Amino acid sequence: MENILHRMVELNGINMHVAEKGEGPVVLFLHGFPELWYSWRHQILHLSSLGYRAVAPDLRGYGDTDAPAPLTTYTCFHLVGDIVALIDSLGVDKVFLVAHDWGAILGWYLCLFRPDRVKAYVALSVPFRPFLGRNPQQKTLDIFHALYGDDYYICRFQEPGKMEAELGRVDTAYLMKNMFTTRQTGPPIFPKGEYGTGFNPHTPDTLPSWLTQQDLDYYVTKVERSGFTGGLNYYRNLNINWELTAPWTGVGIENVPVKFITGSVDLVYTSPGMKEYIHNGGFKKDVPTLEEVVVQEGVGHFNNQEAAHDVANHIYDFIKKF
Repeated sequence: MENILHRMVELNGINMHVAEKGEGPVVLFLHGFPELWYSWRHQILHLSSLGYRAVAPDLRGYGDTDAPAPLTTYTCFHLVGDIVALIDSLGVDKVFLVAHDWGAILGWYLCLFRPDRVKAYVALSVPFRPFLGRNPQQKTLDIFHALYGDDYYICRFQEPGKMEAELGRVDTAYLMKNMFTTRQTGPPIFPKGEYGTGFNPHTPDTLPSWLTQQDLDYYVTKVERSGFTGGLNYYRNLNINWELTAPWTGVGIENVPVKFITGSVDLVYTSPGMKEYIHNGGFKKDVPTLEEVVVQEGVGHFNNQEAAHDVANHIYDFIKKF
């Protein structure tokens, strides 16, 4: 795609696939589930044209990056270790960080553990608190289970092999289209039994204007190669992450300027209590350096693709100040 450079980098015990374009200050993009570097294709072209070096890896377990077999190699420390090693490989001390979904969670961890490596952070979809809050009485998964039951997708993902078997019974192209085009609000729920209609019982027959058949084919090809286990293992380590991050209990994001962007019909934004947390002071209390919250009207969870150019402009307007 338009002279984007692709290379493999050996770091932190794995081989990581990296896409990049441009020269100048580094903007590092982190994707979420079930995505790839490709989710940032529009922002890579836009930011590289404005004098930045845009870099987007396939994260551990995804795409052309290695997917180690042990479940325990997907903790927050392993994943943030990959990012720090990638920054080192780029030959810079700090990067502008942009991240979505699970990438956003890793972005919060990076800002928490290594704020010295981040100039400014643009987080998409997932604010600081949901996965990082540490309840002294309950672990993360216990909380989700109590709130939403077994059908909440994070709870359903836990048993190794079970969710992979359910997803394997569904055509991959349908599965990816189902996830990317969902307009369901609130926490993502799977039906009981097999995957069935998944997130989106109203999957459209035609693709939306922002997702071409070529785009879908790229995701399908890579997912059929790598499978879903690597991505699912991020969820399977939520409780151990809760334990590992105990030393940071009560610590917020205090040294990195932050901008947050979400869609008004994003499944995270519309989950119970999330709007109140974002807009009524909780988010700002946890992230004192939060400078701006942007809610894109009518936009769903995958706003980096659905509202790609608007997101790119918001990123540039924020990072150009630093």
